[in-house]
Amino acid sequence: MLAAAGSAVGLGSIWKFPYTVGENGGGAFIILYIVCSIIFGLPLVMNEFLIGKLSRKSAYGAYRTLGGTNRWQWLAWTTMLSVLLILSFYFVVTGWCIYYMVEAASNTFSGMDAAALTAYFKTFEGNAPTMILYAIIAIILTASVLWFDVNKGIERLSKILMPILFIMLIVMAIHMVFMDGGTTGLHFLFHPDFSKITPNVILEAMGLSFFTLSIGLGILITYGGYMPQDQDVTSTSLQMILLVILVSLLAGTIVFPAVFAFGFSPTEGPQLTFVTLPEVFQQMFSPALTSTAFFALMCVAAITSTISMMEVMVAFVCEATSDTKRPLGRHQSVIVVSLILVAANILCILSTTGNAAWLTIMGHNLFDNANTLVTNFLIPLGAFATAVFTGWFVPKARYQGRGAAIYLILLRWVIPIAIFIVFLNSLNIL
Repeated sequence: MLAAAGSAVGLGSIWKFPYTVGENGGGAFIILYIVCSIIFGLPLVMNEFLIGKLSRKSAYGAYRTLGGTNRWQWLAWTTMLSVLLILSFYFVVTGWCIYYMVEAASNTFSGMDAAALTAYFKTFEGNAPTMILYAIIAIILTASVLWFDVNKGIERLSKILMPILFIMLIVMAIHMVFMDGGTTGLHFLFHPDFSKITPNVILEAMGLSFFTLSIGLGILITYGGYMPQDQDVTSTSLQMILLVILVSLLAGTIVFPAVFAFGFSPTEGPQLTFVTLPEVFQQMFSPALTSTAFFALMCVAAITSTISMMEVMVAFVCEATSDTKRPLGRHQSVIVVSLILVAANILCILSTTGNAAWLTIMGHNLFDNANTLVTNFLIPLGAFATAVFTGWFVPKARYQGRGAAIYLILLRWVIPIAIFIVFLNSLNIL
């Protein structure tokens, strides 16, 4: 459960959740996010775990094994594309975490105010060679864990580091609650303004829910394939979802009091965590030590996320080449996937720094376009198709425990119809 939660309790909760909440109005958006996570997230998480557990395959082999044909292989390739696009900017952000850990250890942020921290991040974001270097370091760190199998690599790391990250978040959240001026941030976070809810905000909430829970990416299917036969899918899924929601709210409780106390804008965007938290650390005991420890744990949280997603690609390559003349083993697959991701991240960084203007699409760089495409379209599409796949075409993969009838109704009707309606609204068709 900790290994699966590690795919979400990381950048999804600590980096993406706060800035997405800030861009979508605060409290009302959080209510939508929690509702989507429980009503849609729980059956979908259970569904993907079950697909993996029954097939004992990654996403590439699971759909073919349970479906009995190659008709659903397009869905496996969709999950692969989603993971590739996410990792094309996720390693960039992981590189930010590593860079800020190094700078915090050097006490670089001492004496900087909000304006100076914002300017510092802008300067770093425009430095392509430095960003490429740290993104490659993040890829190498992830690949070194994936060189080993799940028990020796992913699971062992998650069991030790996830609880440490959780304790660190609680300590920081308590500090922020009692900080002068922090109540304005808490009001923004927990006081709902329902006038801010629009069809696009609903789509954002659903996309963020699926993103933080790693739905529609093949991660949970892959981990389900490693799950012991006697492990209960329902309790594992529920515990994982509640942990993700709790950590996301803790992250919001840390970031938004700082945003309003130090004069930042809640709509700052993807860099929100990196320009607000260093200011917070200046007010705490031993700022250099505290900030270094936090960004070190941010690196850990980021790596647990990248490990989970890169494992999907590695398992995919292993299975996809197993029937060819030159099948690739685990080590060879790790190398191939790593090289692909190095190229993808370099392109993303060049578009972000402006060194490759031709990579800009519709006025947005590859970082923003990949983020929006995956969160708002590919992940909901994957969730929609997987629900239809299990609910209508794979009887033996259906849940057989208590509440099975409700679970089947949700997969067959409620989830597909809800996602379809939200899509029509977002496209101004309905």
